[in-house]
Formats: sequence, C-alpha cells, structure tokens
Amino acid sequence: MPVRLEKDSIDLGIVARNGSEMVAFYRDVLGFVEEPQTPFPGGGVMYRLRCGTSLIKVVVPDPVPEQAPPAGPIAKATGYRYWTMTVSNLQEIVSACEAAGRKLVIPVTEIRAGVSIAIVADPDGNLVEFLELSGA
Repeated sequence: MPVRLEKDSIDLGIVARNGSEMVAFYRDVLGFVEEPQTPFPGGGVMYRLRCGTSLIKVVVPDPVPEQAPPAGPIAKATGYRYWTMTVSNLQEIVSACEAAGRKLVIPVTEIRAGVSIAIVADPDGNLVEFLELSGA
C-alpha cells in the first residue's frame, strides 16, 4: 500500500537546545515564514516555520533534553544527519549564513556536472544542505 499524500512536501521536526537562536536562523537568515507557536505536548513550545509548502517545526521541550545528537561529518554516524533544500541562490545563502556566524561545513562545491552544494550547521549543530542546479 503506497502512501497517499495530501500535500506535496513533508514536515520536519527539530528538537532544539537553543530555541531562540534556531528560530532566528531559520526565520531571519534563511527567510522562513513564522506561523503561530503551539504548545508542545509534555511541556515546551513548538515554533512553526514555513519553507515553501514544508513546515519546519523547531521544538523546545521543557525541560531541554541533556542528550545531543552525534556531531561531525555526515558519514560518521547513522540516523537523520542532514536535510536538503534545492535553491537558486546558493552563494547568496552561504554568504548570509557566514555573516550570521554559522559554521560552513562544506563550502560551495560542484559535486557533479551541473550540481553544486554547500552545507551549513544551524545553531544546534544540525546540518543543512543547500543544493543548486545549473541554470535553475
């Protein structure tokens, strides 16, 4: 039985240790549109940020969990390690991230003909990949 989608995108939940910095990065640096916050079941708040038709949910539980995800390069641990946005202004995004003090994990790099990427760490160290297709 295949999934019958009701929307052409997925929603992503990120449990955050640095809620205000995370919201500022996704809203102010990347330009995601903030929607009303909602209470998080069990305590805390969920910040809702729209990226196209996707919803990025920055969850700040109360209390904040002590355990952080493993840091380091993508291939050094299993599980969800990064997420990707296909964009048409890669260099502009990278410049904005650097100006905001975000760590550039992989600089703008052509990974194959016509496909360039860059990877940035958000305030909690989660990896965000930006991918640009030539001519996009």
